[in-house]
Amino acid sequence: MHLETIRDYKLADWKYEKIMKEIFDFEQQLDDQHEIALNLASFGSNILLNVVHIEYQNPDILYFFGYVNGTYSQLIQHVSQLNFLLTSVPKDDPTKPPRRIGFQVNNEEK
Repeated sequence: MHLETIRDYKLADWKYEKIMKEIFDFEQQLDDQHEIALNLASFGSNILLNVVHIEYQNPDILYFFGYVNGTYSQLIQHVSQLNFLLTSVPKDDPTKPPRRIGFQVNNEEK
């Protein structure tokens, strides 16, 4: 008897996949002079995070890695707190290709 796995849409992996799809679609609109960044508004002030990598840990944590004011940073976010603005920013180094967030969705449990 073959049992089919039932998808739990409340888990972080589902949110991760949805976020990565939105990021991919947004990056497709950017030119070679701009990169994606997240404008975070939940810390009492606006923080711009130039994202380079995203991970998840089920059941409910997402990790955003990138740079805030040139300093490497990590945001640890509960899935119920997701609220950010995707925005574009000029590249830091015009001689290098634009940094894109990896678009490989890994369905393995982390």
